[in-house]
Amino acid sequence: MQSNILLENVKFGNWQLRSRVVMAPMTRSFADNITGEVGPEVADYYQKRAADGIGLIITEGINPSLRAKGTYGVPGLYTMNQIQSWKKVTDAVHQEGGTIAAQLWHVGRLTHHELTEGYPPQAPSSIAAKGLVHRLRKPYELPEEMTEADILEVIEQHAKAARNAIIAGFDGVEIHAAHGYLIDQFSTNLTNVRTDKYGGGFTQRLTFMKELLIAVVKEIGAERTIVRFSEIKDDIPGFKWDDPEHAVAAYIRVFKEIGLSFLHPSTNQFSEVLTNGLTFHQTVRKYWDGMIIGVGNLNSESASSAIMDGTIDLAAFGRPLLANPDFIQRIKSGSTLAPYDSRIQLTTKP
Repeated sequence: MQSNILLENVKFGNWQLRSRVVMAPMTRSFADNITGEVGPEVADYYQKRAADGIGLIITEGINPSLRAKGTYGVPGLYTMNQIQSWKKVTDAVHQEGGTIAAQLWHVGRLTHHELTEGYPPQAPSSIAAKGLVHRLRKPYELPEEMTEADILEVIEQHAKAARNAIIAGFDGVEIHAAHGYLIDQFSTNLTNVRTDKYGGGFTQRLTFMKELLIAVVKEIGAERTIVRFSEIKDDIPGFKWDDPEHAVAAYIRVFKEIGLSFLHPSTNQFSEVLTNGLTFHQTVRKYWDGMIIGVGNLNSESASSAIMDGTIDLAAFGRPLLANPDFIQRIKSGSTLAPYDSRIQLTTKP
């Protein structure tokens, strides 16, 4: 059966993944809203997926600082108590033979002072987002333009959070440089009108991301660092790169210069053409010979085909894994997957 390629073991660096299936990062907001610590229900949530045989689990977004927080109940990795709470999660996953990476997530301008203990949002430029803050349902505020000192502080916060992730027992981290959050805000001229070294043309606007990734790699190594990037902007529906081919090539040049080997290009529809008849992941593969995680409304058949033709190496699934903690076992047996129901999966404890 073609989909069995998803069940193959695959080795990446020191990671021995039990399948090519990745649990995509999904915000659940089940951490303590005040302390940013996670409890036993979160350990159970990830342990179930590890026990099922998921190859790589990427956590929900985890904040590297208080000001990175964009909604209620988001966990952190910047206090000792947070580190200790995550240790119980990673121990549970490793007990099942699983591999787990912490996604580090700073929302930048997409927050509100009520979520960050009075601090205003941070951004490359003082340009407010349109729309309402997730779950708080209040308009986005005018962000504070980051000084160079602020930028260096945020870079150090990510490096420290990556170090804390390893202390907490994570096998690595994923840096969230996509979807219109802080790192991505630097890459886009709609949100970055700076005139210093962090602004300018497209390639120059990637400087913040590059310096941040260099700092993380220095702390934990390139082999334990994944980066997620995308054309998508959560607060700017319909956003498109002016020149998608140039954008992808520019990103890949940065990743190669740093020495990364593991990418997570993010799109809502895996099969959608990006440019020149190629999808986003096919365009990335044109420039990249390292590991690629595929994502974007995949099913076992489309994921298997993309792995077999060399476009991707691993396939990430989100909602199907919320609805089916036994996802791998259902693929093995050929059983029908339970449908995702947001009324159940997003309102119940994990």
